Amino acid sequence: MADTGVRTVRSFCRVCQSVCGILVDVHDDPAGERVLRVRGDRDHPVSAGYTCPKGRALPQLHHHPDRLEHPQLRVDGTLRNVGWEACLDDLATRLRTIIDSHGPQAVGIFLGSGIGMDAAGYRMAEALQTAIATPAKFSPLTIDGTAKPLVADLMGGFMGLSCRADHDGVDFLIYVGSNPVVSHGHALAMPNATGTIREIARRGQVWVIDPRHTETARLATGHLAPRPGTDYAVLAYLVRELLVAGADRDIMEHRAVDAERLAAAVEPFTCAHTAALADVDPAALIRLRDAVRGAGRLAVETGTGVTMARSANVTQWLAWALMILTDSMNRPGGAWFHPGYAYQLESFPALPISPPEGTFGPGPRSRPEARSFLGEWPCAALADEIDAGNIRALVNLGGGLLTAFPNAAALRSALDRLDVLATLEILPTEITAVSTHVLPAKDQLERADVTLWDILSTNVSAQYTPAVVAPAGERRSAWWVLAELGRRLGHDLCDRDIGGDIGGDIGGYVAPDADDAMLARVMGRARGEFADLVVAGYQEAPRELPAAWVEAHLDRLGGWRMAPQALVDQLAAMSSPEPLMLVPRRQRRHLNSQLTFLGDRAEILLHPDDAAMAGIGDGQPVTVRNRLGTVTGIARLTTEIRPGAVSVPHGYPGANVNLLTDDADIDPLTGMTRYSGLPVSIAPAQ
Repeated sequence: MADTGVRTVRSFCRVCQSVCGILVDVHDDPAGERVLRVRGDRDHPVSAGYTCPKGRALPQLHHHPDRLEHPQLRVDGTLRNVGWEACLDDLATRLRTIIDSHGPQAVGIFLGSGIGMDAAGYRMAEALQTAIATPAKFSPLTIDGTAKPLVADLMGGFMGLSCRADHDGVDFLIYVGSNPVVSHGHALAMPNATGTIREIARRGQVWVIDPRHTETARLATGHLAPRPGTDYAVLAYLVRELLVAGADRDIMEHRAVDAERLAAAVEPFTCAHTAALADVDPAALIRLRDAVRGAGRLAVETGTGVTMARSANVTQWLAWALMILTDSMNRPGGAWFHPGYAYQLESFPALPISPPEGTFGPGPRSRPEARSFLGEWPCAALADEIDAGNIRALVNLGGGLLTAFPNAAALRSALDRLDVLATLEILPTEITAVSTHVLPAKDQLERADVTLWDILSTNVSAQYTPAVVAPAGERRSAWWVLAELGRRLGHDLCDRDIGGDIGGDIGGYVAPDADDAMLARVMGRARGEFADLVVAGYQEAPRELPAAWVEAHLDRLGGWRMAPQALVDQLAAMSSPEPLMLVPRRQRRHLNSQLTFLGDRAEILLHPDDAAMAGIGDGQPVTVRNRLGTVTGIARLTTEIRPGAVSVPHGYPGANVNLLTDDADIDPLTGMTRYSGLPVSIAPAQ
């Protein structure tokens, strides 16, 4: 056969944590490499040929006509292409001046989703923050993720307990505010969710608790559609009923602490009270209760519909309580805890045990009520810190600040007050347009990589991919950009521990194509040798279930803390929802602020009854309003969403829901912003 000039490279997708195996077809041409197609790798041991539209769109992302290819520096109000030396020299000089005059805390760093799937880049960003010694670190943690580590900390005494369903053995699975058929899970990886859910439903039961009849609910054996923000009430009812009859006695006696206080906390959640609060059929609640009692072990998975809501902490708490009471934690057919491929939690002599009140640190000066959590400040505090003059420079690493942070109008105004706004990106955004320095990073097809968040995967595993194509223009690996910035600030980041062993002769200036050298250091403490991973592409270790290290930790802890006082107090303070509430959702071809060029619209889902009351027709422009602002989009009337819920996807600059979010309305424990369950009104757009 004639040589067509097309080669196929085996890689893995890094759009999300599912990291599906892909095959990338590349046409080598004298005019330049052309990425023709991305398809599923049928030989991949986990995804087995599955890909989603986001992963298959990587060629369009790589060849986007507006992609950033050259460093840019703002001169006389205009961004101009310059070389790396000029851009980084200027950035470092200005950062050094700010640090010398105002201290390291005057420099903020946001580790956005763009760098969150870049192993060496993310670790180097952490090293830069540590070297600068700034406490002003921000990430998507306080945008959609605090409830899970908080509950692990308060109930399990260690926030590193990463809990997920035993998909191979579970016969009863409950999804709360999660739509993995589209999102592939939240804080866990779930390739081919459709196939997995169908298999579980075939051998058992899958229930979905969500105000929308989602793509996942269509595959489920049962669906409850409570009012937005009342998922916790359904779980509180189930916990109450199990404590009356059905809870595992051995667990109650030997692995549970403060079960009596838990019982008192959920006592008000009778069937009648829960049905009225959540506006669900009492008979459906009873069916779910009976199914839970008869199931034995089960697993509960939550998504951003939970973690972005006011009730996030109590809902996650009650989900864990439900699994503990059914002896489902660390058990086949229930839930398991990931030990990590790189970190190997089971190798620790003893995991740290947090105090009952949780683990927090000091927060920003402008918001003394907002403590740090997992070493990060709440994203909601950024605008206030800038306005107070505390943060004067921001290094934005792959983040869509205005479509991710709350109160976008206030933040947009605050960004103009910064002396320095440096943004590392691959495509122009509304943030690069107002930045002082634009740092073009390689996209995922242009760099070698390993799986960074292995602790979120479905297996104890790691993956490696080589670069598929050469970088466009002057794009550089994110780790190199940050290492060179650090070097100019007087810090040799390449001689620091970024996850692997310190040593070798990698210190000082490092060539920008030394990706593998940095990845070897990231994987320096992993279960397998990096060189072997490069050859194999995928490595997997046996999964222990039950895991002895989890049981040993519980022995030291004294048992699961069933009723943390902070969560008991939050449950007691829950109130009834307003008549019309905003809820988020994921889309098939759109993730956060990424891939908006694929053409998905920011459609606003309305129940026909709510639309009729407001005089809104299907396909009409509709305005969603609250006291902070308005968002306008196209109305789509559907009975798949219950009355009283309005659904707008996050991440669209043109229909930015963060014009409706309040940076003052945060969770008092973690600083998490309320992105879901916001009271709104609707009207035809003028």
